[in-house]
Amino acid sequence: MLTLLAIVFLLWLVFGYFAYGRWIAKQFKLDNSRETPANIFNDGEDFIPARPFYLFGQHFSAIAAAGPIAGPIIACIAFGWLPCLLWIALGVVVIGAVHDFSALASSVRHGAQSIAEITKEKLGAGAGRAMMTFIWIALVYVIVAFTDITAGSFVGGTDELQGSSGFNPGGAVAIASVMYLVLSIILGLVERFLKPPLWLSTIIFVPATFALSYLGTQFSYILNFEHQSWSILILIYCIIASLVPVWALLQPRGYLGGFVLYAAIAIGVIGVFFGGYTIEQPAFKSFDVGGTTGMLFPFLFVTIACGACSGFHGLVCSGTTSKQIDRESHTRPIGYGAMLAEGFVAFIALVTVMIASREMLFSADGKAISAGKIYGNGIGNFLTILIGRDNLQFAITFGAMAFSTFVFDTLDVCMRLGRYIVQEIFGLSGRIGAVVGTFATVTLPFILIFFAKPGSYLDFWTLFGASNQLLAGLTLLSITVWLYQARRRIAFTLLPMLFVLTITLWALGLLVYGNLTASTGFDIKLVNGIASLVLILLAIYLVLTALFKLRTEKRDLIAAESF
Repeated sequence: MLTLLAIVFLLWLVFGYFAYGRWIAKQFKLDNSRETPANIFNDGEDFIPARPFYLFGQHFSAIAAAGPIAGPIIACIAFGWLPCLLWIALGVVVIGAVHDFSALASSVRHGAQSIAEITKEKLGAGAGRAMMTFIWIALVYVIVAFTDITAGSFVGGTDELQGSSGFNPGGAVAIASVMYLVLSIILGLVERFLKPPLWLSTIIFVPATFALSYLGTQFSYILNFEHQSWSILILIYCIIASLVPVWALLQPRGYLGGFVLYAAIAIGVIGVFFGGYTIEQPAFKSFDVGGTTGMLFPFLFVTIACGACSGFHGLVCSGTTSKQIDRESHTRPIGYGAMLAEGFVAFIALVTVMIASREMLFSADGKAISAGKIYGNGIGNFLTILIGRDNLQFAITFGAMAFSTFVFDTLDVCMRLGRYIVQEIFGLSGRIGAVVGTFATVTLPFILIFFAKPGSYLDFWTLFGASNQLLAGLTLLSITVWLYQARRRIAFTLLPMLFVLTITLWALGLLVYGNLTASTGFDIKLVNGIASLVLILLAIYLVLTALFKLRTEKRDLIAAESF
């Protein structure tokens, strides 16, 4: 049964890329004779033409963070695996990949402008400011949720290895992850100044990346900090990563992180097809499992989040990736293709829950084990099919390191994008503007992390998912307006936009009510409730602005200069 599901899912993704994805690309009339912004504005720092395989790895690792892993795991535990699988399969092909490709292609056509800048151009200055504010709030919640998840993986490790003599599971993941970042910096320096062939760098640095998991098991007690200390250190890392040139960290870290992702996918394939596992979890549990976020509609969709559709991807596409596209034809494999690959990452994460017994999902006191631990255990056990059960420490450390690697790859991108937005809003430029933008973005995450209890990422996760997918809906709104003005087909962006806006506004409305009624004063629930309300108001303003714009302008005066 599991093998059959995997085959059908893979065939569906292949169909999506070669059939629907090709048709979508034709609507944008990609033209390699057009000079891309990466070549026009090549400054050696933000605008740098990148080889497509190198850029795919960076882009893939930036978008495939904790979202497509933690989301499906959390949703499966709540609702069962079948609704999760159906939404991932349908959403990734007809909504998520369409959103990512459209955001990337539109940004390249608009001089590598961000989604907020494109919104400003199409809907006016007020809409542009509203979009930037919305994006900034969404980024803050990405940073908070992912920082807390990563800090937890550096402290808690995995219950399966707790008690092993001379071994600290969380410390092993921490030291391996830190060494991974150092290795990325070394790769960046080598690529920048020595300029070796890419194949040579690959055969040296990629194996070294995997060796770090083994080194982590040997030095697992070197970095032994508390949860909050790790959270602060991670945010400090984000500050530094936001300010250094992309060649120094973002590009090499993304390239190596891409191979970790590829390895995790390959190991997942081995586990699914050769592990002999059976499905242990129920296909469906209930339409309402209780609690504020226990209704399948709408919370299944926003809980799975990035595994099917993610507004954050549009920020990556238009914030960093579009500045590195060498030719327009590269937008389809990088934009549409990387999202389909992320859908398969979500499928593998879902499998780690589907095959798990109750004892592997819940602790003795009945609390759900964290998504990072479940994923690390699953990938680690899959890996032992190749290397044997005697190497379980290394295998599970690799699985957990892979999880934290995915998160790191998104955290520094989020901080950089937040910095860009602050600079855009206040007209800040240069190095001073970059520093101000970075510290303005990191301040609220510092406050929320400081006052929140360790391991409280679930308090932020649903709001993160809802704001993230609502951002995707608003991005599709701006792209739909652009396509409409250019007299192009709009149904392939309009229909996904309407669905995503409906689901996410519904979820945010319930979150406003649930958080405000549960709040006992100035606490995290009050902050979440207010943030949800602000996001709803911003979204409604943007939708009304778009409707007014389309209704009042005369189509015979529309210029289609972008095409």
